[in-house]
Order: sequence, then structure tokens, then C-alpha cells
Amino acid sequence: MIAAVALVLQGCCQNKQMNTLNLTQEWDKTFPKSELVKHRKVTFHNRYGIELAADMYIPKNAEGKLPALAVSGPFGAVKEQSSGLYAQHMAELGFLTVAFDPSYTGESGGEPRRMASPDINTEDFCAAVDFLSTCELVDPERIGIIGICGFGGMAINAAAIDPRIKATVASTMYDMSRVAREGYFGSADNEEARHAQREAWSAQRTKDYRTGTYQRAGGVIDPLPDDAPWFVKDYHAYYKTPRGYHERSGNSTDGWNVTGTISFLNQPLLDMAGEIRSAVLVVHGEKAHSRYFSEGAFARLKGDNKELMIIPGATHVDLYDDVKGVIPYEKMASFFREYLKSQPSEGTTESK
Repeated sequence: MIAAVALVLQGCCQNKQMNTLNLTQEWDKTFPKSELVKHRKVTFHNRYGIELAADMYIPKNAEGKLPALAVSGPFGAVKEQSSGLYAQHMAELGFLTVAFDPSYTGESGGEPRRMASPDINTEDFCAAVDFLSTCELVDPERIGIIGICGFGGMAINAAAIDPRIKATVASTMYDMSRVAREGYFGSADNEEARHAQREAWSAQRTKDYRTGTYQRAGGVIDPLPDDAPWFVKDYHAYYKTPRGYHERSGNSTDGWNVTGTISFLNQPLLDMAGEIRSAVLVVHGEKAHSRYFSEGAFARLKGDNKELMIIPGATHVDLYDDVKGVIPYEKMASFFREYLKSQPSEGTTESK
């Protein structure tokens, strides 16, 4: 069966455009390689013509057309970090998965580097669905997505615009529009603070245009000041140590462009979340500083196929990797199995 899978992969699951990306072939993840799945690099493009790089994980005992998941996040991370870990685990549980680098980051295309966009990054999820929908190994009626941290918000937005997405998991999510608009915990939720931010961004745009470069905002602060908030210390423990450091990760290195997240201020991601008809599972840590983002997003959702799961004692970063073993893979797998069921053909009995 593995040989058959390899032959199918040679002829499908490939971007029809020429691969122009320089992809690292060696295993350079922040997590060990599983012997239970087959791994390979793939590429696909979004509707803006940006080519995206992804790692594909396939269960070694795969048979027939598989349910599939596209995974991305956290915001400022790369597929060699949390998203790849989630994707590999979900492949161990029977799903074909792709963990992709968003546009302008990691091994994906897009210039200038380290830019973010609520529209384009939502589109990246939809482009992954394009790719999976045309893969011969995948049942196009059984496709879901997982968004981690800031890409949890992007995933919910993608589910709101793309009904091909049958089920969505948002894990330890950030609402990037809300934090841009209000600051953390509403600390800058006033017109004067937003105007000051617009003034600063505008001045930076002029400076960048004059110099022909884009100033970086810096990744996770290092070294840590003594008075750093506890959640910043949590980020440092992941991104700045061997636990989660990766050279292509903006959070591990020099961050986004200063002007890279401007558009989030004026473009609320979750406005249409209440019209999502497909299933959504929102997962967050009880002790996470960001928990209110998930609770706010969940309050917008409607229907009995929506669920909020709070992990006792967990912080935001605890859901990035397996250090504390609290990522609810089995719950996510049962959720996707429930909502990515094979649909019976007319006149036939559904296969369980």
C-alpha cells in the first residue's frame, strides 16, 4: 500500500504551476519524526498567485480516499513548529494532513517578507482546501482545517467564507483584529490610542519607502527583562530555546515587519462567524492570557455543532507542543471523525 501511495503522490497532490520555491529536504522540525506516517514536501498556490510550501503527512496504513486537514499557525511561526506537530499527530490518527507556511513567511513565497494580511492569510487556508480537493488521495467532501494562535482566527474566517471546509478547530486562538484594535485586555481600546498607532505606522511607511527596506519589529524579546509579563516568559520558553526555536520563524528571530500587521486594525476577522454552518471546535487553556479571544469568538458562533473546550490548568503556550501533554489530539480526532463522515450515495448504505 505504501508503494501505491508513493506512486499516486508522484502524479497528484502537486501544484500545476512550476515549483519555484527552494525547499529544505532534510528533517528540520522542532519535533521528532514519526515512524507511523509518510512525509513529503508539497507546494500549492493561492488565488493571489503566491506559492505556498507545506509538509504533507500520510498515515502509513492509508487505504482509499482519506479525510484531510490543513493546519497553520501560530502567528509568526513556521510549519516546522506547532502546526507540523499537530499535522503529524493527526496523520497518526488517520487523517491526511498538510502543515503550511502562510504567504510571506517560512519557505512560502511572497514579497516583501514577513507581511501579514487578514485577507491573504485567510485565503491561504482556502488555497490549501483547493489543493486537497484535487488530490487523488483525499475525499473532497471530508476536508477540515486547524488554526493555531493567530491562525485560529484566520481559520474561523476561512470557515465563514468557504463551505468546502466541513469542520474547523481553533486552538489557543488569538483574534488578531481585536488585539490590534483594542490592545491586550482592552488596554488601548479608545480612539486616541488607535490614532497614535496609525500615526506611528504612517511615519514608518514613509521611512521604509525612503530607505527601500522594511524595518522588522523584532521577535520574542530576548533577553527577558525581569519585569516581563508571565505570558511573555512563556513565549520565550518556546520560541527562544531548543524546545521551539527555528531559524525561519519570525517569533524566534526578528519578527514581522513593523508595518506588517497594519490592516488588522480596520478589518475585523470574525464579523461573519455567526453565519458558519459547519462544525467548529474552539480549544483553549484555562490559565491562558488569551482565553478571552476564544470565549469572544465562541460567543459569535451559532448552532449545536459548535463547542468550546477549556483545558484545565493550561496556558497559551502549553497548546503549542507536547511538553505538558495537554493538546487534545484524541478529542480533535473524534470531532473531525464526527463531522467529516463519508456521505452515503443515493440508494446505498453509509459506510461507517
